[in-house]
Amino acid sequence: MTEKEKMLAGQLYQAGGTELTQERTKVRKLLKRYNDSEPDSSEERDRLLEQILGKKGKNLCIEPPFFCDYGYNIEVGDDVFFNFNCVILDVVKVTFGDRVFVAPNVQFYPATHPIEAKTRGQMWEFGKPISIGDDVWIGGSSVICPGVSIGNRSVIAAGAVVTKDVPEDVVVAGNPAKIIKHIKQED
Repeated sequence: MTEKEKMLAGQLYQAGGTELTQERTKVRKLLKRYNDSEPDSSEERDRLLEQILGKKGKNLCIEPPFFCDYGYNIEVGDDVFFNFNCVILDVVKVTFGDRVFVAPNVQFYPATHPIEAKTRGQMWEFGKPISIGDDVWIGGSSVICPGVSIGNRSVIAAGAVVTKDVPEDVVVAGNPAKIIKHIKQED
């Protein structure tokens, strides 16, 4: 398997090879254009997002600056909004449902490293996919850790560090994030 194939499969891989380095460089050039674009250049931004993301739903707004590793592992549904300074380390799939709101400074970290120091010191890494359901609101400066799924209609409070799956219809807060409220959906 190539390092890219290992990466996409969630296996240990080395990111420093030629193929992955070229792909990161390509997306960083596109992101530079996106992040330097004029605020009223929505058509240009839309074209750039089509080139950056693996799947882009309708009515997507990402406020610059925005950063990611590869882009092609990010899938976004319809009517999604990302506020300023979002980071997605998309070494594996990161999916967003419809009507997701992401506040400023939110970080999505599917990329991770082995805990064992000797292996980690040899620059090995791997990824665990992240999945965000429909109608989710993620508060400012939250961190979504590797392998986390967030259920439909849930709210992540500002500053939360989400280390475990979040069920539907709850509010979580804290570090590590814990359920603080169950949400009753209105008819």
